[in-house]
Amino acid sequence: MLTSNSSIGEWLEHPVGGPLIREALDRGSGFDEEKLAPVRNLPLQQLVAMSQGQLQQSVVDGLVREANGGEMPPEDAAQSSGWQERISAGRFSGKTIIITGAASGIGRATASRVAREDGRVVAVDISEDRLDDLAASLPSLDIVTAPGDITSQADIDRVVQKAGGKIDGLANIAGVNDDFSPLHETSDAMWDRVIGINLTGGFKLSRAVLPVMSAAGTGSIVNVASEAGLRGNASGNAYTVSKHGVVGLTRNAAFMYGPQGIRVNAVAPGGVATGIPMPEDISVSGYGRLHPFQAMIPTIATAEQLAASITFLLSDDGVNINGAILPSDGGWSVQ
Repeated sequence: MLTSNSSIGEWLEHPVGGPLIREALDRGSGFDEEKLAPVRNLPLQQLVAMSQGQLQQSVVDGLVREANGGEMPPEDAAQSSGWQERISAGRFSGKTIIITGAASGIGRATASRVAREDGRVVAVDISEDRLDDLAASLPSLDIVTAPGDITSQADIDRVVQKAGGKIDGLANIAGVNDDFSPLHETSDAMWDRVIGINLTGGFKLSRAVLPVMSAAGTGSIVNVASEAGLRGNASGNAYTVSKHGVVGLTRNAAFMYGPQGIRVNAVAPGGVATGIPMPEDISVSGYGRLHPFQAMIPTIATAEQLAASITFLLSDDGVNINGAILPSDGGWSVQ
């Protein structure tokens, strides 16, 4: 039985599902079979987020129905053959965790997991509507929405106020892409936006929570770096610089605050199926130089898989880990 949670590889290899999905791709989903190679292990459902609106949920539902003779399989039959999230009840019990970028992608997956593991989440994002949607999707859990701009000190002060006098963890997840431009093409506007959100925002929020953590003698900060923070051929100039900066921010803070009981680590994702939009005007020269190396990404992860790495480091399970840059990239960093 094929479901929306069956892997893309299972669909492509199935005698009924294969022709159906290839026909859907030909109708202009934004994908072709060659582009699907790194995501063969992901569930078909993930294509909805990855396509950034080009592939509608109704198309996936139609494929599932047609592959099963016109019937939708029951929900309990929709089990993926791949990785499954496993909730550890009580892992964040009694803890308050601030999470930025919480309205979508990796941030939302992380906020959801911390809340479902009994933590109090202060969910931060520029989009108030999407934060409200997150809270509404988990009505019985402890989620405090804190809409705001992480590059604004006034908004950061309001976030810390909402968290109250106890802050056990901070996940700096909010981020934006650049336009793949090399240095000589990078505009001031692109530089300021990417550095501001990806690096300065995390710096300011970390600076704001560290006194609270220091007073308590405990705390965990997890920054989201990137494969682009480990190498020079993963993205454009501004994004690469911002993520190298995140690595430096992490390591210096880990050294400075480790003796005070505070752990500071970073996760470095590779390709992630979050559907984060790219700027409209991609640098032709930059993309041409980067594309052969980006094509070597061994696999694409889901937001939930990145949340598993982030929550591990945030939680007490990450005890004795400080100053680490954890590649969560399917092995891209060892190529």
